[in-house]
Amino acid sequence: MASLTEISIISRKIIRYSIYTVILIIIARFSINIGGKIYKILFPPKPEPPTVSFGKLSAMPFPERPKYDFKYKLELPEGKLPIFPDRAEVYKMPKPQSNIKVLDNAKTKAQSLGFDPNGRLLDEKIPNVYIFSKKGLPSSLTMNIITGLFSISYNLEDDPLVLRDIPPSAEAAIAQALNFLNAGGLLNDDLRNGKPTHLYLKVEGGKFIPAVSLSDAQITKVNIFRKAYGKDGNLVAVTPKMPQANIWFIISGGRGKQIIAGEYHYYPVDKNNPATYPIITSDQAWEELTKNNAFIANPGENPDGNITIRKVYLGYYDPGQYSEYYQPVVVFEGDNDFYAYVPAVTSEYYPK
Repeated sequence: MASLTEISIISRKIIRYSIYTVILIIIARFSINIGGKIYKILFPPKPEPPTVSFGKLSAMPFPERPKYDFKYKLELPEGKLPIFPDRAEVYKMPKPQSNIKVLDNAKTKAQSLGFDPNGRLLDEKIPNVYIFSKKGLPSSLTMNIITGLFSISYNLEDDPLVLRDIPPSAEAAIAQALNFLNAGGLLNDDLRNGKPTHLYLKVEGGKFIPAVSLSDAQITKVNIFRKAYGKDGNLVAVTPKMPQANIWFIISGGRGKQIIAGEYHYYPVDKNNPATYPIITSDQAWEELTKNNAFIANPGENPDGNITIRKVYLGYYDPGQYSEYYQPVVVFEGDNDFYAYVPAVTSEYYPK
């Protein structure tokens, strides 16, 4: 029979070895975790390839523009072209659907926007385009009842007093434009979460020109851009007429701050089922630009043909017309409102 002294010695040994075992297990687990992390750093796993779920994409719907023979130079804050990820999301754009209620729906929409619902065909040869007037004012709304696209115009010769007072501030004009869209049931999250811009204008020589300040202006122009898309939600929308959005309104100071002009060109994006596609590098996009293979959205005020590029980034081309896909582009932004785009998806996924 073991003495108390022997039992005490054995107990202490058991405790000591148990502690050693626990310490060894902790060290082993720590070593395995650190080793695994080091291994992944030295030998990172290959990422899954882009899904390319939509197969071949339709060509970018760039409108026809004159050919330009510009000369380019880079002056970027970073001193070099940015590094892009190896892929980007592409989204489907659902096609507008017609039904027997399109005219009734258009009349309801016109009325909610403040126009007489009793519209008429703009032209007998164009059965889908109606014009609606506004009671008591020389204002009209022209709408495609299938697509829902519309424009607003105002006869300034019939009512020059509409330009008499100081127009609304940027904040007030943006709020008025968003409320106007909301009244027509057109302010979805895509537009509500975008980043509007503004411009103060005045009339000179029958044209709208920039005003130096609100007090010098006669109208305020508001641009409503679609929200940013992409994996991280940081790729902004660009349009064929940058820096003008596809949805814009001009608001006066007189007659209760009337919307005297505007356009609504919008098609929804299916944000729930994107596909990923490989994209070109910024160097490849720069080469296309310098070869004059880019789409020039706005040549800007650059009569000498020498363009200084200040920003290069990825964005999404919002064409303002129906397109099967919402696709990424490389954006080149330069002095004096110069904008040019190069399709970002690699050429193998476009028609030859």
